[in-house]
Amino acid sequence: MKLHNYFRSSASYRVRIALGIKGLAYEYVPVHLVRGEHLKAPFASISTDTLLPLLEVDGAQGAAAPERFSQSMAIIEYLDETHPEPPLLPSDPAGRAHVRALAQMIACDMHPVNNLRVLKYLVRELKLDDAAKTTWYRHWVREGLQAFERQLALRSPGRHCYGNAFTLADCCLVPQIFNAQRFDCDLSELPRTMAAYEAAMEIEAVQQAHPARCPDAEA
Repeated sequence: MKLHNYFRSSASYRVRIALGIKGLAYEYVPVHLVRGEHLKAPFASISTDTLLPLLEVDGAQGAAAPERFSQSMAIIEYLDETHPEPPLLPSDPAGRAHVRALAQMIACDMHPVNNLRVLKYLVRELKLDDAAKTTWYRHWVREGLQAFERQLALRSPGRHCYGNAFTLADCCLVPQIFNAQRFDCDLSELPRTMAAYEAAMEIEAVQQAHPARCPDAEA
């Protein structure tokens, strides 16, 4: 497998976590988002949406090209179906729905409005200064994490986001908290959320996926 990704991309980070949890080896291919490498060859020639991450998997024997998968959530579920141990989704339909809902609160509600291309648009097109951009970021992160905290409060207590098993929801939570901390967001009054984050960070595979340990990490 070959993972095209950027070390600080939340979506890339969550896929690296999933690969690590499952103990899957892969080739790390850096694509620098800030420098716009995702919009140029060679990456743009193999990616239709020019977004990261992109996972390449060898196809069937004799196939002319590898299978290519985009969108981090689809990639993680693909990995979970093709390499089911350890599972990232519960075995029961209700449990899977709850975990997907938690994961999508981050991946679908929070992350898109704080994506790098959105932040760049705020500055370049809408002429917001850095202070206003940061205020925007912190507002939506805080709103999202407060909602996430309320969801966790509805569930029976456990070590991770959903019970005591590491799941898709934890794959999404770790990068979101990492970025929130980078922007000095207020993470107070989020006891369940931060406890789940800290539990995840005790896992070696999660530690290995950290941006600081990536080959393209910047000093």
